[in-house]
Amino acid sequence: MAGHRSVGDHGPLPTRRATLQVMTLVGLAGLGLAGPAHADNAPGWPAEAFQKKSQRDALQALLGMQFESTDKITLEVPEIAENGAVVPVSISSSLPNVTSISILVPENPFTLAASYKLPEGTAAAVSCRLKMAKTSNVVAVVESGGKAYGVARQVKVTLGGCGG
Repeated sequence: MAGHRSVGDHGPLPTRRATLQVMTLVGLAGLGLAGPAHADNAPGWPAEAFQKKSQRDALQALLGMQFESTDKITLEVPEIAENGAVVPVSISSSLPNVTSISILVPENPFTLAASYKLPEGTAAAVSCRLKMAKTSNVVAVVESGGKAYGVARQVKVTLGGCGG
C-alpha cells in the first residue's frame, strides 16, 4: 500500500503535506514568527482605552474627546442577538477623511470592544462580530477631520455573552 512500510517497520510514512507543514513550522520558529501575535504589543496600541469601564473614560483615553451625533454613520446590528457571544456589527460612514472607527459596548465589562485606524484613502467601513455581556447599546464612533461623531443602537441579548 502506498504510504505504508513493510511488516516490521514502525508505522506509516509521513505524507508530503505533513512533512511540509512540519518544515514550515520549524522554519518560522527559527525566524521567531511562529509565536502568537498580540495586538497589545503593537506600537500605538491604545491599551489604556481598552481597559476603561465607562464610555466617557474609554473615549477620552482613545480620542481625547467625546462624540457628537450624526446621521452620516450607518450602524447595522441585530435588534435581538440570540447569542451574545457572536453579535454581527457593520459600520460605514459618508464623512470625509475618516481616520478611525471604534465600537463601544457600555454594558460590557470593558466598554471599548474594537478600534480600527484607517489609512488615508481607505473606505470608511468595518465589520466584525462582538461578544456582548447583556442587552446594551452598541456605539459606533468615527473620527473625521479631527472631530468624533457617533451613533448608537440597542441590541437585546437573549443568550449568554461575556458574562453568562
